[in-house]
Amino acid sequence: MTKIKENSTNFANKKALADECPEIYASNIIGGQWALAICCYLINGKMRFGELRKKLQNITERMLTLQLRRLEEDKIITRTVFAEVPPRVEYELTEIGYKLKPIILEFEKWGNEHKQIMDKE
Repeated sequence: MTKIKENSTNFANKKALADECPEIYASNIIGGQWALAICCYLINGKMRFGELRKKLQNITERMLTLQLRRLEEDKIITRTVFAEVPPRVEYELTEIGYKLKPIILEFEKWGNEHKQIMDKE
């Protein structure tokens, strides 16, 4: 996952939009298929890395690690490491992360409705 160069026009445009529009700001944080998918699984409670990896069958370990780190940086999830052998790590939504639950459920509802419309064509 590459970062946008901070001196690029693309970066400036994204920042300007995010500063002006809270919806764009939110979309930038949970946008993309993996971040939202991870949040969808974590709304039901804590999960370990291996559990998330099994649920997200097409994600690579590297991409899952990168996405989890980014969500942790954005304060959407917390990572708890237990001093055990082998080490155990659990991921959980933060308080602000759990506030995504009604939004995720509405996305699910909207997605199902839209899919039905598209399947009729």
